[in-house]
Amino acid sequence: MKYTRANIPAKKHIALVAHDGKKSELVTWCKTHKTKLCKHSLSATGTTGNLIERDTGLEVQKLLSGPMGGDQQIGAQIAEQKIDMLVFFWDPLSSQPHDPDVKALLRLAAVWNIPVACNEASADMLLTSKYMDIELPRMQPDYPDYLATRLP
Repeated sequence: MKYTRANIPAKKHIALVAHDGKKSELVTWCKTHKTKLCKHSLSATGTTGNLIERDTGLEVQKLLSGPMGGDQQIGAQIAEQKIDMLVFFWDPLSSQPHDPDVKALLRLAAVWNIPVACNEASADMLLTSKYMDIELPRMQPDYPDYLATRLP
């Protein structure tokens, strides 16, 4: 597959997702980093987004709850290049009924080469990166070229 250069903008669109056992941890993380997060656009799966908005006052675009299709909605936005960064506090010790959706979400983040944080330490690392408030050059799939190679 060929790749093309693209930039993640200075003002990022950040997707926030958390499994049930990690929601309070993500809300606490958002409270801690509210002054940094409010400079960016935020989207979240339904329950997580409502909790973040209620407990932090941050403005969050709320999608469906994860098991009801919210994970897939965020994945679609990643594929449409509308999400620049994914913060997903997932619970490695609990199985989830929507594990295939979770795997698909993480796969799309890898395909489109967007930064992903899966816990507080990695989220802190991303949020305090020098690229958080400036453009980040990156490579992403060259979809027109990909499509051309698939068509007869």
